[in-house]
Amino acid sequence: MNDPRRQFGASVADARTGAAIDEGLRQYMLGVYNYIAVGLVVSGLLAFAVSTVPAIRDALFVYVPQYGAYAPTPLGSIVSWSPVAILLLNYFVPIGRTPQGAQIFYWTIVTLIGASLGSIGLNFTGESIARIFFITALSFGGMSLWGYTTKVDLTPVGSFLRFAVIGVFAVLMINGLLFQATGLQMIMSVGFLLLMGAAIAFNTQALKSLYLSTSNEGVLKVAAVHGALSLYISIINIFTILMNLFGARD
Repeated sequence: MNDPRRQFGASVADARTGAAIDEGLRQYMLGVYNYIAVGLVVSGLLAFAVSTVPAIRDALFVYVPQYGAYAPTPLGSIVSWSPVAILLLNYFVPIGRTPQGAQIFYWTIVTLIGASLGSIGLNFTGESIARIFFITALSFGGMSLWGYTTKVDLTPVGSFLRFAVIGVFAVLMINGLLFQATGLQMIMSVGFLLLMGAAIAFNTQALKSLYLSTSNEGVLKVAAVHGALSLYISIINIFTILMNLFGARD
């Protein structure tokens, strides 16, 4: 996904005191995590609505007897693929470069992904969804904490990880949550999980480094939203992979 350092770059040298930097960095990162938390809540509510309101469910998903699961309708496929298309477009035609634009960009992606996640509510039990979301949250917390505290510079793998996040998301859309994991899928899924963990660490470190390199409030506001989106998508990827591997189906 988006690397805040690449997009916004270091600007003027920071003249803030160490104490001010520590407190400011804490508030800045809390703001990023708040965006993620609210985004996940919105996604969950949308997914619940899609999976429980018949009119919305039937517009986006149809039951496929041969798979014993719900699959996207043509409209559902458009909704599912739209985030991938928008994210790829962002690499060639940068969008959301103002605080207001970044907000629109973020909530558009969150809304589309939330609607597409309705398939999880339709195909898996509520108990397994809650259990795997808890595991996902713990995994995210651990990798983000490592990215925040590590002294290892993760920049060299940043470009690869940005595209890996979108690539994994696209693969999950193709899979459509329809197929049980085979041996090959299991190996691929483990590899994807490792990539997503690395992406979380990288993006956390990138956000921290950007804050320490600039005092431009406009730059930081935009970077916080784009950074939150990067982390949000990694969380969704991890959650979806784990659901495919270990989720109990209805």
